[in-house]
Amino acid sequence: MSRIPVGLQMYTVRDVCEQDFVGALRQVADIGYEGVELAGNYDLEAEVLRDILADVNLNCIGSHTSFDDINHVATFHKIVNCKYVGGSSMSPTGFPTDSKSLLAAAKYSNELGAALQEQGLHFYFHNHAHEFQKIDDRYTLDLFYESTDPQLVYAQIDVFWVQYADVDPSAYLRQYPNRCPLVHIKDMDKNKDFTEVGHGILDWDDIFAACEEVNAQWYVVEQDTCHRPSMESAKISFETFRKRGMV
Repeated sequence: MSRIPVGLQMYTVRDVCEQDFVGALRQVADIGYEGVELAGNYDLEAEVLRDILADVNLNCIGSHTSFDDINHVATFHKIVNCKYVGGSSMSPTGFPTDSKSLLAAAKYSNELGAALQEQGLHFYFHNHAHEFQKIDDRYTLDLFYESTDPQLVYAQIDVFWVQYADVDPSAYLRQYPNRCPLVHIKDMDKNKDFTEVGHGILDWDDIFAACEEVNAQWYVVEQDTCHRPSMESAKISFETFRKRGMV
């Protein structure tokens, strides 16, 4: 299998982005990341952002965004050459708590995915831990993915949050072959807090093997909270890939 490239979710370095978004992109590229997943555009016009990304040789691999205006979302992301757009809300009416609301959430996500597909984009859902609450003795997340079209709703498995829910992230990834183009790579320390990739308790040998098996297209590093300067954390995580000969 060809090498899976490594990108960074820019939420990791949001404090730097707030001060100088363009400078943050340059620093991410200098570390060695090949792509970024956006968490906002910091008021940059799409054409300007596209040119900056090209200048620093970064791919826009995904974007967490809101979907209040589908046409605007599609126009912006097509300009910046971003094919995947997603978020962590199953439904604008709130998190499903029973079969009825779960099916309504699945219907909403299918319709959103179809509308984006018509525009040449792909929709993905990003999990946290609460989706492992159960409805009718099944994980809500499993019911959601079973109730949505895999060609319309892709899965962005966040391995930290799967582990946080006391579920094996490698085994969970393997449940969804060819549905996980962008996998969130995030490590956990012994206290269930965030730490740099390769410096925690997650089994990366098995996780990376699972990512290859399910045909992941990108590893997306993210660290929700950094306990040192955020760009330093991003660099430490990237060095884990370098030391493993993966970049």
